[in-house]
Amino acid sequence: MTAIDRRTWLRQGGALCASKLLAAPAKRPNVVFLFTDDQRADTVSALGNPHIRTPNLDALCRSGMVFRNAYCMGGNSPAVCLPSRNMLLSGRTFFRYGLTAPADAPNFPDAMRAADYETYHHGKRGNTALLIQARFEYNKYLDDKAERLSGEPGKQIVDEAIRFLREPHDRPVFMYLAFGNPHDPRVAARRYLDLYDPARIPLPRNFLPVHPFDNGEMVIRDELLAPWPRTPEEIRRQLAEYWAVVTGLDENIGRLIACMKESGIYDNTIIVFSSDQGIALGSHGLMGKQNLYEDSMHVPLFIRGSGITPGITGAMVYLMDIFPTILELVGAAAPPGLDGRSYAPVVRGRARKARDSIFLAYRDVQRALREERYKLIVYPKAARRQLFDLVRDPDETRDLASEPAHQARINAMLDRLRLAQKQFGDTAPLSVPNPGDGVFRPPTGDDLNRLLKSWGMTRSNR
Repeated sequence: MTAIDRRTWLRQGGALCASKLLAAPAKRPNVVFLFTDDQRADTVSALGNPHIRTPNLDALCRSGMVFRNAYCMGGNSPAVCLPSRNMLLSGRTFFRYGLTAPADAPNFPDAMRAADYETYHHGKRGNTALLIQARFEYNKYLDDKAERLSGEPGKQIVDEAIRFLREPHDRPVFMYLAFGNPHDPRVAARRYLDLYDPARIPLPRNFLPVHPFDNGEMVIRDELLAPWPRTPEEIRRQLAEYWAVVTGLDENIGRLIACMKESGIYDNTIIVFSSDQGIALGSHGLMGKQNLYEDSMHVPLFIRGSGITPGITGAMVYLMDIFPTILELVGAAAPPGLDGRSYAPVVRGRARKARDSIFLAYRDVQRALREERYKLIVYPKAARRQLFDLVRDPDETRDLASEPAHQARINAMLDRLRLAQKQFGDTAPLSVPNPGDGVFRPPTGDDLNRLLKSWGMTRSNR
């Protein structure tokens, strides 16, 4: 039934039994994938942040499997959301194709359609997987800026998703709702803002006024969103706005969940919640996601639905693993050639591990390997390394790289990092002949004004 036929059917009275059609159990569960933009893993109350209000996400989180170690692999573009979303929908690393994954290779919407799903996408237009998203049967886009300025994060996507779900469907539905929030500009209605007093917002535990060295990407657009040195007052102000947008998004997601429950499809629906990457917002003296610290590459991820065991897992996974995982959960085979791996056994409570390590990369200036306990970050152009013990130091505040006791560990991790590069198709060197001195000198005066102008910013509007 086409979209036009469906609307005609509804006008002729089909709406009277639409709820019965929705309530009838499908051979396979519906899948609703909620995917946000720039949302840190510590912005869901149920995940350990008592200061933020996210009651609807909390309920989803507590009823599903929570992945404590889910990651975006990184990016080959300063707009990390672009490679992140292309990896997600293609199931392959950005090293395989450049900036945009092709639509003539295996991809998430084609695979779900082949499994007899009705496929629906609605999301932001900028820095995303346009070629693959065109493969959805329903493919709709936001006016990104207007939506972010509306004060009601996620409302447009949820309004239209509710209308779609209230229509009759003769196949199970796969919905990919790719929100444009809480990416800046961060505008929330007054009722959300009033929940957060900036003076009471706690600073990130790893807050710094300035990053201690040049990581290779220190003056990109995101880093210009707050002056140097970063001040506690400015970071608290931005966090209050950021949390208010997350709370607004949570409220609108709650409306979608309520619709699913009222329509009788909630129990037969797998719901996935995640984000394309996090963002620093004061952590380590940074503002953006152009780094490989946990605040930027670690993402929230939880999955709930029939057959999914509620709980918390430390299994390490990538966003690109979601594609083959969902296919296995709905009883469909994953296509060959993916870098993503299914972690359905973890979701079902039958396994504790998914991957032995996580490889991270940002352009040609940063590489990292995260293992169960330790994380090594390499800065080839600055001849710098960092080693963190994530068990004792999850906020990455104590660099162990210079301690003699850890040199053998670093050498062994470098060997495994090189193997991971080979596995994922990364040919970038881990050292260069003439590295820089690694000293970061914040731009001032005319240099700063020129930088701001190049991004359409001024000192007053950032």
